[in-house]
Amino acid sequence: MADENTIETPAVAVEPGADAGEAQGRRGRGRGGNREGGDRGRGRGGRDDRRGGKQEEDDGIIEKLVHINRVSKTVKGGKRFGFAALVVVGDGQGRVGFGHGKAREVPEAITKATAAARKKMIRVPLKEGRTLHHDGNGRFGAGKVTLRTAPAGTGIIAGGPMRAVFESLGVADVVTKSVGSSNPYNMIRATFDALTEQTSPKSVAQRRGKKVADLLGRGGSSAAEAEADAAAIVE
Repeated sequence: MADENTIETPAVAVEPGADAGEAQGRRGRGRGGNREGGDRGRGRGGRDDRRGGKQEEDDGIIEKLVHINRVSKTVKGGKRFGFAALVVVGDGQGRVGFGHGKAREVPEAITKATAAARKKMIRVPLKEGRTLHHDGNGRFGAGKVTLRTAPAGTGIIAGGPMRAVFESLGVADVVTKSVGSSNPYNMIRATFDALTEQTSPKSVAQRRGKKVADLLGRGGSSAAEAEADAAAIVE
């Protein structure tokens, strides 16, 4: 007749000569904690690490919140309030974009606006990586903006939404003027209208089938100076 000790013995008994570590390993395998499961866990961790690395790369994008506005929608029974966010993003090396988003809460609205801005980034050629190649004008609605290239050390002479655009774009020297509407949405769109018209001597030369030195030598400079200026142009 079996006593109480026999009934309460564990499912995995320790064989003669087997140590406690081996018995513990058997019990772990019985519970599903085998080596393959551990490898799969580490594999998932590796994939998470790769996602983390991609997130670190995306963190190089500069995000600037330009404007937040409270909006309302009239529904049956009253009004439903929410928030609208305007965000400008850029990599600081010639790429910039803007987007807006609406949500019931401010953080969600900013997240939507940032995602929309990342999808609509444009490339703007920069002179020496610090300023624009030439002057330009932009217009959207009642808003008009004027962009002018500037020598080194000038800084960003711009206000409000336009400053956020150039800081995200990576422009260090520029002079701007906004006339008309002061609505941040109109100012941003007018600024992007002017930036999309920016061209570089290299792109113009390729479009016309000429050399960059041929275009730069028409301003009265010598052939040697034109060659030197052409060699100094990166974009």
